[in-house]
Amino acid sequence: MEHVVAAAVVDARGIVTGWSEGARLLTGHPATEAVGRAAADLLAEDPPPRADGAWTGPVVVRHRDGSPVRLTVTACPLLGPDGRPTGYTLTAERPRPPEQTLAGRAFQQASMSMSVFDPRQRYLRLNEVACKVMGVSEDVLLGRPFPETVEDAEHSRGFNWHLRHVTETGRPVRYESFTGAPSLNREHAWSIEMWPVREDSGEVSGVALAAFDSTESYLARQRLALLNEAAASIGTTLDVVRTAEELIGILVPQFADFASVDLLDWVLGADEPPPVPDGEIVLRRVAHGSVRDGAPEAGVRLGDTDAYPPYSAPARALREGRAILSQAGEPDFMRWFAERDASAPEGRRYRHGVHTMIAVPLRARGTVLGVAVGIRVAHPDDYEADDAVFAEELASRAAVCIDNARRFARERTTALALQHSLLPRGLPGQAAVEVAHRYLPSGSTAGIGGDWFDVIPLSGSRVALVVGDVVGHGIPSSATMGRLCMAVRTLADVDLPPDELLTHLDDLVTHLAAYDDGGDDVAELGATCLYAVYDPVSRRLTLAAAGHPAPAVVLPDGTARLVAMTPGPPLGVGGLPFEAVELELPEGSVVALYTDGLIEGRDRDVDRATGELCNALTAPAATLDALCDTVLKAVLPEEPGDDVALLLARTRALGADQVATWDVTPDPAHVAATRQAATEQLTAWGLEEAAFVTELVVSELVTNAIRYGAAPIQLRLIRDRTLICEVSDGSSTSPHLRRAHESDEGGRGLLLVAQLTQRWGSRQTDRGKTIWAEQTLEPE
Repeated sequence: MEHVVAAAVVDARGIVTGWSEGARLLTGHPATEAVGRAAADLLAEDPPPRADGAWTGPVVVRHRDGSPVRLTVTACPLLGPDGRPTGYTLTAERPRPPEQTLAGRAFQQASMSMSVFDPRQRYLRLNEVACKVMGVSEDVLLGRPFPETVEDAEHSRGFNWHLRHVTETGRPVRYESFTGAPSLNREHAWSIEMWPVREDSGEVSGVALAAFDSTESYLARQRLALLNEAAASIGTTLDVVRTAEELIGILVPQFADFASVDLLDWVLGADEPPPVPDGEIVLRRVAHGSVRDGAPEAGVRLGDTDAYPPYSAPARALREGRAILSQAGEPDFMRWFAERDASAPEGRRYRHGVHTMIAVPLRARGTVLGVAVGIRVAHPDDYEADDAVFAEELASRAAVCIDNARRFARERTTALALQHSLLPRGLPGQAAVEVAHRYLPSGSTAGIGGDWFDVIPLSGSRVALVVGDVVGHGIPSSATMGRLCMAVRTLADVDLPPDELLTHLDDLVTHLAAYDDGGDDVAELGATCLYAVYDPVSRRLTLAAAGHPAPAVVLPDGTARLVAMTPGPPLGVGGLPFEAVELELPEGSVVALYTDGLIEGRDRDVDRATGELCNALTAPAATLDALCDTVLKAVLPEEPGDDVALLLARTRALGADQVATWDVTPDPAHVAATRQAATEQLTAWGLEEAAFVTELVVSELVTNAIRYGAAPIQLRLIRDRTLICEVSDGSSTSPHLRRAHESDEGGRGLLLVAQLTQRWGSRQTDRGKTIWAEQTLEPE
């Protein structure tokens, strides 16, 4: 339909005195019917109330045929000699259709709030985001002055001042504001830019603005500012309580309406920390603060202790070592505060109105000191993930200051941190065994020992299981443990048998002792170690020990026993041999490796303790992790006097359908037949995509074995998480990569294998050597 604009004149009494042809086209009423009538008689709905003066807004009139017609009307007052309105001129048009131009759609669909005002700060245009922020549709706001659409607040007055300033000066402005909005339930930070809109003559005819919600960056800057403030204000003294009070000063009121700091009792005087209990946790209140005088939210007086049940946020934060967020409506939240209110003097509801809480552990150098708790009552925002990150960072800084203030035994703290950093945090994935482990550091005054364990993947889908114990306690033992752990990994990479590996490790300990102590007391750096290798193809476990307790084995039928073996001398004694023992295990057997702290003690009988260990290993358990907990609970005393490392491994087996073996005739003419057999086997396994690389690897390795090795020659393919190709021969000469020159006819085979496969290597065997290569397989 052709765009039509209507015009009409209404006097001060509301009587129509003028009527245009456009008005007739839009309403159907000719001038003869409209002039002289009350304007209200032509309306289908009562118009919204308007202030005196010009305005623009939606109006619904009644068409001559009785149907409603929605129009956008602009009214301008007609002023008499005394300056008072004597009537109004009205212009009307149908509401604008959806934007058709690209620029119009870009304005309407912009991701930021955009608006246009006239020189008198009245709305002319709003996009969709601006309407959402204001909480009303565009037609409700059009023509209305900005102050009428918002509450009379400082930020609203400032916004209107900037609108007038841009109109008067013709210069753009940019500023930030942290305010709310009619449709938002919390305050937001806004980056606002206003600029003048000019006519061709240069006259300012309006003001446009864009407001970007910068709340996240604003809050991030606020948190960073608080952290900077904390760095300067926390830890100004070497007093534990004063340091806790300084932490409260940072938290309240910027981060919490009420905050408290509770510490474990040993922080305030005991020499060494006990483990955090799994159940109820008792903490001592050292500091709290509130935005209200007297901290009425506090249910615990300063200096008193309080018991925190396991489900409470402070107890969970201590056990889990991370910030715990809790909100009103959650069962544990409601239960916790109901119990706190009930236990308060005279049942007074100190925490009425609390809607969110955060509990963050105070940890320094790996040691838990206590917990800081913050709650919000008047602050409208709930704690979120970003708040948890900030709280953990702030608590970490405060905890270091608390730890420095209490002058904790630095050597023990450092040794504990070093021990945890050297022990494996995540064991590598492999198919040979399923593993679970536990490490319990010593709680004695002697400090942390040198217990360690490891699981090392080897070639041919085999895996090495290691557990060891360094003599002594403290930093020297932890450092030696780290060196031995790395040495075992290095020797394991060479793929030495267990007894040979321990022989090399024994020489290393002897050299370390001689270097560190000048040879006066070699045994001071002594250690024990158990090294075992399990092969899932043959289901054989080969192991050797250097002064270490024998492992226990639980068979699938439920019987448990210690492995009969000669433990050998401890590492560092030197000059004595180590003996390896080999046994075949049914699939699903459990091998338990452990350090002597599990079964030995000042008042403990070793035979009785090993019997308890075997009985505990046969107890029903849903998982290996659960079995670890069962063993520790059944065997360990309440206060173990030494470190304890426990490593459980449940064996798996590779079936005959996962392994293929061929004896190879030592004749180059048979290489093609061997390659063809390998290709057919891959087809049977559904691994055709690996056939090309495997053909090249088989060809190169078999050819090398024929040329440079000795009979018997054997090819073996293993389908595991990777595809493993092994070629064994009777020669003990190890291959090595070299760079072939342009004139060389050979020398590129191993280089090709190394480039095509994930990894490759060789290992010595009783009858020669095996060269192997692994390829990754696409997940099924």
